[in-house]
Amino acid sequence: MAVSAVLNGARTSSRTAPETRRRILEAAEKLRYRPNAAARALAERRMNTIGVAAVFERSQLNQYFLEVFNGILETAAQHDQTTTVFTLHDWEKDSARLDKFCDGRIDGLVLIAPRLTKESVAALPTHTPSVGVHANLAVPRWVNLESDEERGAYDMVKYMIELGHRRIMHLTGPRGLLGVERRVTGFKRAMSEAGLRRENTIIVEAGFTTPEGYRALRDWMKASSGQKMPQAIFCANDGVATGCMEVLAEVGIRVPSDISLAGFDDTLAARSTVPQLTTVRQPLHEMGNRAVEVLLERIEASREGKIDRAAQNIVFSTELVLRGTVAPPPSQEIVVPQI
Repeated sequence: MAVSAVLNGARTSSRTAPETRRRILEAAEKLRYRPNAAARALAERRMNTIGVAAVFERSQLNQYFLEVFNGILETAAQHDQTTTVFTLHDWEKDSARLDKFCDGRIDGLVLIAPRLTKESVAALPTHTPSVGVHANLAVPRWVNLESDEERGAYDMVKYMIELGHRRIMHLTGPRGLLGVERRVTGFKRAMSEAGLRRENTIIVEAGFTTPEGYRALRDWMKASSGQKMPQAIFCANDGVATGCMEVLAEVGIRVPSDISLAGFDDTLAARSTVPQLTTVRQPLHEMGNRAVEVLLERIEASREGKIDRAAQNIVFSTELVLRGTVAPPPSQEIVVPQI
């Protein structure tokens, strides 16, 4: 009993005589004794490990994931939690694998930007506490952390209009996703409140990656040769905005002298462009912090049989980050060059 108390750091180890304690630790060092974490976890009914599940694009580094994951790692470390990352290829095809992840090796699971369907929700594990970040659907027994995306989009487009922009393009993420539709709604509301006519509103579906932003704008310009360029482009995220900057640079259109450009998220990509990107900041790092705190609360509640079965939302505010890619429109309109 004395050996167990000393090696496990139990409170009762303080009752062990200093000489006995020294001999125990010396023997453990000589024998290279290591505690069996799995056995200890079985006894305590806690692995002190949380899981993180996300889809990774093969084409590029996922800046959004890194911002959230940084926050998760920071808070997990503060609570002495190990973090295990589970990689998925496609939410719709791989959501059934989530149940396999929850096989006792983790105490709870954080899902980053899960694109769920009603069918996949039914297959989600119910025996392991879970938290979503920007989940696409409400899930029973989940807390979902999201940001006020509609307000963020509205504020950015309103700011562009106040600078004098009238013909504004929105390069959207994949249509049908909850967050994407909220940003489209914010964009349309700002345009409508300003009394701008439909011909001033250009909505083009792109995606969330830099190559998708590049292709979407280039394809639109190919189909619109000789027409008026938008005075400003509001992008689904910073990655799409980076793709736009590449296209505009190739055809000699300057940002922000000829056209203004804004993104969404405020990832490292926004701070790495030249000029630096004006964007809508989602507090992704803080959302990662809070996801871990909420998950640990729910793990304890689950152990005590007090888990709340209702879906819950925690909404974070967004803010404009004004940098160098948005300015008043030029005096002369720019024509779409031939590509």
